[in-house]
Amino acid sequence: MAGKGRTEEIAGVEGFKLEAYLGTWFEIARIDFRFERNLSNTTAEYSIRDDGKVKVINRGYNQEKDEWKEAEGKARFRGNPDKGELEVSFFGPFYSQYNVVMLDQGYENALVAGRNTDYLWILSRKETLSETVKKAFLDKASALGYDTSRLIWVTHDRKRNESD
Repeated sequence: MAGKGRTEEIAGVEGFKLEAYLGTWFEIARIDFRFERNLSNTTAEYSIRDDGKVKVINRGYNQEKDEWKEAEGKARFRGNPDKGELEVSFFGPFYSQYNVVMLDQGYENALVAGRNTDYLWILSRKETLSETVKKAFLDKASALGYDTSRLIWVTHDRKRNESD
């Protein structure tokens, strides 16, 4: 299936615990889109804001421009906070769907679906992913209608210095 399939019917995981999800995640793979184009070494960091929403900081290194990029956004639950169904905004009042559709028990690896089949991320607490987890996530994504051949496998070969 090539892009644009709606993901409303793709349910987020049950028994989701936001506190366990908070912290830093390495982006292992993604379906590329304009806001992350040419980025490697991408991470997402989640923390609680004063207003109770989730602060989201996405970082990545643009190799073409030889610079780090950072975007700050916010996330909120779309309904029951026990389901991994959120929406994220990086642009004012505009929110986009963010469903955690597969998550291991230790909150070490996550498969995240966006608003349609043009948006998919594989995240991990580490810079690499085991072949077993990779296969399980790819199988799940394919079953949900994603074309996993479109995934870009992200390199993590740079550390961000505070001076960058």
